Amino acid sequence: MRLSDAERDEAINALSEHVRTGRLDIEEFGTRSAKVSTARTRGELLPLFTDLPAPRPSVLDEPAKPVALRRFVPGVVPIAVVVALLLYFTVARGMWLVFLLPAAVALVYAGRSR
Repeated sequence: MRLSDAERDEAINALSEHVRTGRLDIEEFGTRSAKVSTARTRGELLPLFTDLPAPRPSVLDEPAKPVALRRFVPGVVPIAVVVALLLYFTVARGMWLVFLLPAAVALVYAGRSR
């Protein structure tokens, strides 16, 4: 998920606190805060805080949301089988490679339905 400006500000404030407590020097704070400013996702922010204790930005405390898996369209498989059998018995006359055509069509169809 993309970071908001408020979440980046919170991360910079957490880094500032680590400078005040002596865990980071000014040079490292500058490097890390520059990376925070350009971070777009939680994954880009996480390595900047792995070696630091609390405080951490709250966005790092939230569990990562799982990516929804795309479902395969169930109607594609029977259609692909029918087309494969039709081609096999009418056109191909025994060429087994014709079974690759319906599979390719099914993959293209499933890719477009996303």
